[in-house]
Amino acid sequence: MSSGFNTDVRVGDQVFHVQTEDRGPSRPVIDTAVYQSGRVLLRRSSNYEQFAASPAFSAEALRERVELQHSNVIGDLRSGALAAELASAGGQTNPAGGIQVQLLNTGSWLSAGRVSLEVEILGRADQKPQAGAQVEAAIEGALANALHTGTTDEAGRVKIQFPLPPLGSGDLALVITAKTDAGRDEIRFTMRSRAKAPPASAAPSS
Repeated sequence: MSSGFNTDVRVGDQVFHVQTEDRGPSRPVIDTAVYQSGRVLLRRSSNYEQFAASPAFSAEALRERVELQHSNVIGDLRSGALAAELASAGGQTNPAGGIQVQLLNTGSWLSAGRVSLEVEILGRADQKPQAGAQVEAAIEGALANALHTGTTDEAGRVKIQFPLPPLGSGDLALVITAKTDAGRDEIRFTMRSRAKAPPASAAPSS
């Protein structure tokens, strides 16, 4: 069973959302993403394939690893250790590169158990349509991991439709990712969020 943590972190006048999750037995990776305004600024991933095959492996031990990685990224955020990477991520909006994903039907993309996404991809600097962008959509937290893909037309738009998959009991989010030669962008829309885990400093010492 996969586990995960979500925490909002304030650094000065900025608020970041840190999400860490175990991708599950079929993909033994612990993935941490730092979001701001729904956009991914940076990721940290660690593979635990060898750990999963060792005698020390257990669900509780894995959960501790997930929580430790989550806490470490939060600590790095607060200490300023990630400032350069965050600045670099923000700097990708220059004219030489960078794209922007937009969901045009934010209020009506889910209806009667069916997902219908109207997506537009623009250049960040010039706001021109990006034809030929590869777009992927998925419901993060669904019981089955499935990617639904499409390619933008000359107007920089694509429509992606699929039935809503069976959902897990944890956090749920719609994630849309686009890639072109000019760059990559990702947006997410939270569908359901569990209660946030307490900060690592509040956890009892062992």
